[in-house]
Amino acid sequence: MEPGIGNICAVPRVLTWSRGLGISVQFPDLMAKRKEENFCSPENAKRPRQEELEDFDKDGDEDECTISFTNGTSTLTAAEVGIIESIQLRNFMCHSMLGPFKFGSNVNFVVGNNGSGKSAVLTALIVGLGGKAVATNRGSSLKGFVKAGQNSADISITLRNRGDDAFRANVYGDSIVVQQHISVDGSRSYKLKSEKGTVVSTKKEELIAILDHFNIQVDNPVSVLTQEMSKQFLQSKNEGDKYKFFMKATQLEQMKEDYSYIMETKERTKEQINQGEERLTELKRQCLEKEERFQNIAGLSTMKTNLEYLKHEMAWAVVNEIEKQLNAIRDNIKIGEERAAKLDRKMEEQQVRLSDAEKKYKDIQDKLEKISEETNARAPECMALKTDVIARTRAFNDAEVLYNRYLNEYKALKKDDEQLCKRIEELKKSTDQSLEPERLERQRRICWLKEKVQALQDQESSVNQEAAQFEQVIEKDKQEHVRIKREDLDVRHTLNYNQRQLKELKDSKTDRLKRFGPHVPALLEAIDDAYRRRQFTHKPIGPLGACIHLRDPELALAIESCLKGLLQAYCCHNHADERVLQSLMKKFYPPGTARPQIIVSEFRNEVYDVRLRAAYHPEFPTVLTALEIDNAVVANSLIDMRSIETVLLIKNNSVARAVMQSQKPPKNCREAFTADGDQVFAGRYYSSENTRPKFLSRDVDSEISDLETEIENKKTHIINLQHHLSALEKDIKRNEELLKRCQLHYKEIKMKIRKNISEIRELENIEEHQSVDIATLEDEAEENKIKMQMVEKNMEQQKENMETLKNLKIEAENKYDTIKLKINQLSELADPLKVQPGEGNKASFNDMRALSGGERSFSTVCFILSLWSIAESPFRCLDEFDVYMDMVNRRIAMDMILKMADSQRFRQFILLTPQSMSSLPSSKLIRILRMSDPERGQTTLPFRPVTQEEDDNTS
Repeated sequence: MEPGIGNICAVPRVLTWSRGLGISVQFPDLMAKRKEENFCSPENAKRPRQEELEDFDKDGDEDECTISFTNGTSTLTAAEVGIIESIQLRNFMCHSMLGPFKFGSNVNFVVGNNGSGKSAVLTALIVGLGGKAVATNRGSSLKGFVKAGQNSADISITLRNRGDDAFRANVYGDSIVVQQHISVDGSRSYKLKSEKGTVVSTKKEELIAILDHFNIQVDNPVSVLTQEMSKQFLQSKNEGDKYKFFMKATQLEQMKEDYSYIMETKERTKEQINQGEERLTELKRQCLEKEERFQNIAGLSTMKTNLEYLKHEMAWAVVNEIEKQLNAIRDNIKIGEERAAKLDRKMEEQQVRLSDAEKKYKDIQDKLEKISEETNARAPECMALKTDVIARTRAFNDAEVLYNRYLNEYKALKKDDEQLCKRIEELKKSTDQSLEPERLERQRRICWLKEKVQALQDQESSVNQEAAQFEQVIEKDKQEHVRIKREDLDVRHTLNYNQRQLKELKDSKTDRLKRFGPHVPALLEAIDDAYRRRQFTHKPIGPLGACIHLRDPELALAIESCLKGLLQAYCCHNHADERVLQSLMKKFYPPGTARPQIIVSEFRNEVYDVRLRAAYHPEFPTVLTALEIDNAVVANSLIDMRSIETVLLIKNNSVARAVMQSQKPPKNCREAFTADGDQVFAGRYYSSENTRPKFLSRDVDSEISDLETEIENKKTHIINLQHHLSALEKDIKRNEELLKRCQLHYKEIKMKIRKNISEIRELENIEEHQSVDIATLEDEAEENKIKMQMVEKNMEQQKENMETLKNLKIEAENKYDTIKLKINQLSELADPLKVQPGEGNKASFNDMRALSGGERSFSTVCFILSLWSIAESPFRCLDEFDVYMDMVNRRIAMDMILKMADSQRFRQFILLTPQSMSSLPSSKLIRILRMSDPERGQTTLPFRPVTQEEDDNTS
């Protein structure tokens, strides 16, 4: 055979995936490799299963020349395949023997105190089914799971294998036993046994095929969620991280990557076919050339005959071999295209389900937002109505007090009138009697007048106290008015500041330099122009804040609190340059306004060597290391002016206190700043007045949105304050009028007292022969009657006023009750739409780290339940799902999980919790496995079921 003519073979590469999609496909990547113009013999290479094959033993054959296609599993029904029947552990973690024990086919609660082995069961499940050690969040190496003092650990897991979807049922039977042996050196081996205990395989590919067939995904957080994975998800910073978690949990991300890989493989295969066809054409051409050469040779008939025969044999052998390879490649392409079409349909179905879920979520969010807007819109009306109810109630009470005062005055006047009439009658009857009866009558008159004076004095004291109460109320309202007025001025000042800051932020979107001042761009142009005209020795540098960049955006507020005005400062090479820059600044900064600081220091091209005097901490950076500074002059100026090499940046406030105050501060460290901008010294702590960065923030749109929301809140607050001020002013005016009436009444009482005392004195000094002036008493009685008529008229008017105010008060109360009932109805309507428990502002809902422990656990349960409805794994595990929850949220979470389990009886649920679960309803679908507390010297931690239900193997 001539050189350059060889065999062509396909080197298939098998792609395997099935994570969370109910699909198991192995697609060959047909590639042809040329080496020294000869083609290699066929070899198969499999694409390793990500995160699964790295920790397996290496006893499997990686170079089998076979192409494997595994059919996709059908929908699981009646928990026939893939669920966990039993688990047994030996020398695993800190347990000598754990199990054997059995799980039910639907809901299983594993309960027990800390240290009893609950988490060991979940860890063994992940490791025993091929998971990596790091996936358990319990260690970085398998050898860490071997009990101290032992040489190895063993895990035995029994999986159900029944029905039409059973995996190689004729070989394994109704159960598949996965046994894993972990050595102390970190290596592990597998034994896959049948129901009868026969070892079927020890290869890792067999276990992977079983997991793919059953859709078991121990590395998928939707199937098995550990406490650490839950914390990492809930403490993610933004919606993008949560969406990545969703893509990973539903395996859409891996499916997308695998689909792209299939399409690339398909294109490479087509290219190989084209290369093979071109090679076939070249071989045919070479065959014709050889044929022509042999025809020119004369006299060699025998050789020619043999040569002809060999040429035909060679050509047809090559053609036959190539055609075989091409047919195989075409068949593989056809199968691959069929698989790709199935994947396309599956992806479309998943996309439809995802779109439906997103649409439902958007509808709920829109409905909740609409309800919230309506509630917020009604809140000012509710507050105004409440204020109106209080004002009208106060007015009614004041009118009632005034009416009672008139009533008391009328009764006193009526009593006086009766006494005057009686006295006049007595005097008329005794006119002709002796002087002794007149003296006795004067004595009775004096006694009566004294009693009247005493009553008037008591009334005077009561009126005086009432006036003092009105004065106190007026003074209190005036103080409140001053306080509200001051608060209104403060809020307006803050509003003006926020509006200016908002304008600066909007301007900075087009020009970042405007964040350092509205005149900065024009000043920099003037500096450039002056430098071109050689007015500067060296061009000034600034503002310094525009010359630095953050390595960690979360430290923006801390660095601004540290550098403060230096962010707007400029650097000059010498004092001559400083004077030129000062003259330029005068054009843009009018007298009386603050100008940026100018630092005069000789420009150098190298940054100071501060290694000997810089602070160092293994966990926290200094301000110098946290900044990217391209200009050595800027770095040197900040070192000179602020010693940034000695200032640590510690995000957490409590950690900063611990580092700087609870122990000796790090060497050369003078102070530290937290992410909130707080300044921490060895013996002092200063809180920052700022809540957000002004110059170094990167997310300008988010800051603009936050400022706009804050401005709207301030405007609403000002309107409420104005309403409050108006109500206070009305109260003050009304109380001042009532006070004037009390003072006038007080003066009238004083005059009556003086008049009666004067009469008493006259009676005491009168001569016995002096006759009583009946006409005077009659005049007094007439005057008293006139006053009674006036008071009675005032009483009628006040009574009518009381009825009017009472009706207004009832009307205001009814309006307030109506709007309050509407708001409560809206709140009740919104409650079922809310996912997160607890209450708080918008920032609290967006930042999951702001939630309490119980709220974080409740949010985890809600999110996982939403993903369970689209996941295809046969079993789901949650580790201590109810940790930190209160009784109310624990009951709600439990009801949601049991409702989900009841609707998915073909799935298995394994829930780990330290609670007793004694309040659960009795059901054959619920099995509670309680683990005993570990005792000293104990070697076995048995499970015992709380209810003695029948074994699910009979179901």
